[in-house]
Amino acid sequence: MRIVIAGGHGQIALRLERLLAARGDEAVGVIRNPDQGGDLRAAGAEPVVLDLESASVEEVAQVLHGADAAVFAAGAGPGSGSARKETVDRGAAVLFADAAERAGVRRYIVVSSMGADPDRPGDEVFDAYLRAKGAADAYVRSRSALDWTILRPGMLTNDAGTGSVLLTASTGRGPVPRDDVAAALAELLETPATAGLTLELISGNVPVSVAVKDIAGN
Repeated sequence: MRIVIAGGHGQIALRLERLLAARGDEAVGVIRNPDQGGDLRAAGAEPVVLDLESASVEEVAQVLHGADAAVFAAGAGPGSGSARKETVDRGAAVLFADAAERAGVRRYIVVSSMGADPDRPGDEVFDAYLRAKGAADAYVRSRSALDWTILRPGMLTNDAGTGSVLLTASTGRGPVPRDDVAAALAELLETPATAGLTLELISGNVPVSVAVKDIAGN
Protein backbone atom coordinates (compact mmCIF):
# COMPACT_ATOMS: atom_id res chain seq x y z
CA MET A 1 0.00 0.00 0.00
CA ARG A 2 0.99 3.62 -0.55
CA ILE A 3 0.15 5.63 2.56
CA VAL A 4 0.50 9.41 2.83
CA ILE A 5 0.98 10.75 6.35
CA ALA A 6 0.40 14.39 7.28
CA GLY A 7 2.79 15.49 10.01
CA GLY A 8 5.37 13.02 8.76
CA HIS A 9 8.07 14.07 11.24
CA GLY A 10 5.91 13.68 14.33
CA GLN A 11 6.88 11.14 16.96
CA ILE A 12 3.99 8.81 16.16
CA ALA A 13 4.38 9.32 12.40
CA LEU A 14 8.07 8.37 12.37
CA ARG A 15 7.28 5.19 14.29
CA LEU A 16 4.45 4.39 11.88
CA GLU A 17 6.70 5.00 8.88
CA ARG A 18 9.24 2.52 10.21
CA LEU A 19 6.53 -0.11 10.69
CA LEU A 20 5.10 0.45 7.22
CA ALA A 21 8.52 0.30 5.57
CA ALA A 22 9.37 -2.89 7.47
CA ARG A 23 6.31 -4.67 6.11
CA GLY A 24 6.89 -3.47 2.55
CA ASP A 25 4.41 -0.62 2.32
CA GLU A 26 5.29 2.71 0.73
CA ALA A 27 5.13 5.52 3.28
CA VAL A 28 5.09 9.17 2.24
CA GLY A 29 5.51 11.80 4.95
CA VAL A 30 4.29 15.36 4.43
CA ILE A 31 6.57 17.82 6.24
CA ARG A 32 6.91 21.59 6.37
CA ASN A 33 10.63 21.75 7.15
CA PRO A 34 12.91 20.32 4.43
CA ASP A 35 15.65 19.77 7.02
CA GLN A 36 13.54 16.90 8.41
CA GLY A 37 13.72 14.91 5.17
CA GLY A 38 16.75 12.90 6.27
CA ASP A 39 14.92 11.60 9.34
CA LEU A 40 12.06 10.39 7.16
CA ARG A 41 14.40 8.67 4.73
CA ALA A 42 16.11 6.97 7.67
CA ALA A 43 12.68 5.71 8.74
CA GLY A 44 12.09 4.32 5.25
CA ALA A 45 9.66 7.02 4.14
CA GLU A 46 9.60 9.40 1.19
CA PRO A 47 9.50 13.03 2.36
CA VAL A 48 7.30 15.59 0.61
CA VAL A 49 7.71 19.23 1.62
CA LEU A 50 4.37 21.03 1.80
CA ASP A 51 2.98 23.50 4.34
CA LEU A 52 -0.56 22.41 5.19
CA GLU A 53 -1.29 25.82 6.70
CA SER A 54 -0.89 27.54 3.33
CA ALA A 55 -1.33 24.82 0.67
CA SER A 56 -4.41 24.57 -1.54
CA VAL A 57 -6.66 21.54 -1.73
CA GLU A 58 -5.35 20.85 -5.22
CA GLU A 59 -1.71 20.95 -4.09
CA VAL A 60 -2.39 18.45 -1.34
CA ALA A 61 -4.50 16.29 -3.65
CA GLN A 62 -1.54 16.01 -6.00
CA VAL A 63 0.52 14.52 -3.16
CA LEU A 64 -2.30 12.12 -2.31
CA HIS A 65 -2.94 11.05 -5.90
CA GLY A 66 -2.47 7.28 -6.26
CA ALA A 67 -2.37 6.63 -2.51
CA ASP A 68 -4.30 3.78 -0.92
CA ALA A 69 -4.75 5.57 2.40
CA ALA A 70 -4.15 8.86 4.18
CA VAL A 71 -3.25 9.36 7.84
CA PHE A 72 -3.60 12.74 9.52
CA ALA A 73 -1.02 12.81 12.30
CA ALA A 74 -0.11 16.50 12.19
CA GLY A 75 -0.39 18.87 15.12
CA ALA A 76 0.63 22.36 16.10
CA GLY A 77 2.70 20.86 18.89
CA PRO A 78 3.66 21.96 22.39
CA GLY A 79 4.35 25.63 22.86
CA SER A 80 2.00 26.75 20.10
CA GLY A 81 -0.87 29.11 20.87
CA SER A 82 -4.60 28.83 20.33
CA ALA A 83 -4.40 30.32 16.83
CA ARG A 84 -2.24 27.49 15.53
CA LYS A 85 -4.48 24.90 17.15
CA GLU A 86 -7.13 26.28 14.83
CA THR A 87 -4.97 26.44 11.68
CA VAL A 88 -3.24 23.07 12.14
CA ASP A 89 -5.28 20.79 14.39
CA ARG A 90 -8.56 21.80 12.75
CA GLY A 91 -7.74 23.60 9.49
CA ALA A 92 -5.05 21.27 8.20
CA ALA A 93 -7.13 18.19 9.10
CA VAL A 94 -10.08 19.57 7.14
CA LEU A 95 -7.81 20.43 4.20
CA PHE A 96 -6.27 16.96 4.20
CA ALA A 97 -9.72 15.34 4.25
CA ASP A 98 -10.92 17.52 1.38
CA ALA A 99 -7.77 16.70 -0.58
CA ALA A 100 -8.22 12.98 0.03
CA GLU A 101 -11.73 13.24 -1.43
CA ARG A 102 -10.40 15.20 -4.39
CA ALA A 103 -7.71 12.57 -5.02
CA GLY A 104 -10.13 9.66 -4.65
CA VAL A 105 -8.44 8.27 -1.53
CA ARG A 106 -11.19 6.70 0.54
CA ARG A 107 -9.30 5.29 3.54
CA TYR A 108 -8.63 8.12 5.98
CA ILE A 109 -7.34 7.73 9.53
CA VAL A 110 -7.12 10.56 12.02
CA VAL A 111 -4.87 10.64 15.07
CA SER A 112 -7.06 12.66 17.38
CA SER A 113 -7.03 13.10 21.16
CA MET A 114 -8.99 11.69 24.03
CA GLY A 115 -11.40 14.39 25.17
CA ALA A 116 -11.66 16.05 21.76
CA ASP A 117 -14.90 18.05 21.73
CA PRO A 118 -15.92 20.94 19.45
CA ASP A 119 -17.97 22.37 22.32
CA ARG A 120 -15.27 22.10 24.97
CA PRO A 121 -15.51 25.10 27.32
CA GLY A 122 -12.50 26.97 28.65
CA ASP A 123 -9.98 29.60 27.65
CA GLU A 124 -6.75 27.65 28.10
CA VAL A 125 -4.66 26.62 25.11
CA PHE A 126 -5.39 22.96 25.86
CA ASP A 127 -9.12 23.71 25.69
CA ALA A 128 -8.58 25.32 22.28
CA TYR A 129 -6.65 22.22 21.20
CA LEU A 130 -9.46 19.86 22.21
CA ARG A 131 -12.05 22.09 20.50
CA ALA A 132 -9.98 22.12 17.31
CA LYS A 133 -9.51 18.34 17.38
CA GLY A 134 -13.21 17.83 18.06
CA ALA A 135 -14.23 20.11 15.20
CA ALA A 136 -11.86 18.30 12.83
CA ASP A 137 -13.22 14.92 13.90
CA ALA A 138 -16.79 16.10 13.35
CA TYR A 139 -15.91 17.34 9.87
CA VAL A 140 -14.26 14.04 8.92
CA ARG A 141 -17.29 12.10 10.16
CA SER A 142 -19.47 14.16 7.82
CA ARG A 143 -17.55 13.13 4.71
CA SER A 144 -19.44 10.22 3.17
CA ALA A 145 -16.76 9.79 0.51
CA LEU A 146 -14.21 8.77 3.16
CA ASP A 147 -13.86 5.43 4.92
CA TRP A 148 -12.64 7.15 8.08
CA THR A 149 -11.45 5.87 11.40
CA ILE A 150 -10.69 8.26 14.26
CA LEU A 151 -8.17 7.09 16.85
CA ARG A 152 -8.05 8.91 20.19
CA PRO A 153 -5.06 7.82 22.26
CA GLY A 154 -4.74 8.46 25.97
CA MET A 155 -1.74 10.15 27.58
CA LEU A 156 1.19 9.59 25.22
CA THR A 157 4.48 8.31 26.61
CA ASN A 158 7.86 7.41 25.17
CA ASP A 159 8.00 4.16 27.11
CA ALA A 160 8.80 1.08 25.06
CA GLY A 161 5.68 -0.39 23.54
CA THR A 162 4.24 -3.49 25.14
CA GLY A 163 2.27 -4.58 22.10
CA SER A 164 -0.86 -4.88 24.24
CA VAL A 165 -3.65 -2.32 24.43
CA LEU A 166 -7.26 -1.57 25.29
CA LEU A 167 -9.10 -0.39 22.18
CA THR A 168 -12.79 0.43 22.48
CA ALA A 169 -15.24 3.26 21.89
CA SER A 170 -14.59 4.44 25.45
CA THR A 171 -11.62 3.25 27.50
CA GLY A 172 -11.43 5.77 30.30
CA ARG A 173 -8.24 7.70 30.98
CA GLY A 174 -4.85 6.06 30.85
CA PRO A 175 -1.39 6.20 29.30
CA VAL A 176 -0.23 4.57 26.09
CA PRO A 177 3.26 4.41 24.54
CA ARG A 178 3.64 6.06 21.16
CA ASP A 179 5.06 2.73 19.93
CA ASP A 180 1.69 1.09 20.57
CA VAL A 181 -0.24 3.94 18.95
CA ALA A 182 1.83 3.50 15.79
CA ALA A 183 1.28 -0.25 15.89
CA ALA A 184 -2.47 0.29 16.21
CA LEU A 185 -2.45 2.67 13.24
CA ALA A 186 -0.57 0.12 11.14
CA GLU A 187 -3.20 -2.51 11.98
CA LEU A 188 -6.10 -0.13 11.34
CA LEU A 189 -4.72 0.60 7.88
CA GLU A 190 -5.02 -3.09 7.08
CA THR A 191 -8.49 -3.42 8.63
CA PRO A 192 -11.03 -1.52 6.49
CA ALA A 193 -13.88 -2.93 8.61
CA THR A 194 -12.97 -0.32 11.24
CA ALA A 195 -14.26 2.44 8.94
CA GLY A 196 -16.87 4.62 10.61
CA LEU A 197 -15.52 4.05 14.13
CA THR A 198 -14.20 6.52 16.68
CA LEU A 199 -11.93 4.60 19.04
CA GLU A 200 -10.03 5.31 22.23
CA LEU A 201 -6.70 3.62 22.94
CA ILE A 202 -4.76 3.07 26.15
CA SER A 203 -2.39 0.41 27.42
CA GLY A 204 -4.07 -2.91 28.15
CA ASN A 205 -3.62 -6.65 27.95
CA VAL A 206 -4.86 -7.50 24.44
CA PRO A 207 -2.33 -7.79 21.59
CA VAL A 208 -2.72 -4.90 19.15
CA SER A 209 -3.62 -7.08 16.17
CA VAL A 210 -6.26 -8.95 18.19
CA ALA A 211 -7.69 -5.73 19.62
CA VAL A 212 -8.15 -4.27 16.13
CA LYS A 213 -9.70 -7.45 14.75
CA ASP A 214 -12.05 -7.67 17.75
CA ILE A 215 -13.29 -4.11 17.36
CA ALA A 216 -13.72 -4.61 13.61
CA GLY A 217 -15.88 -7.67 14.21
CA ASN A 218 -18.27 -5.97 16.66
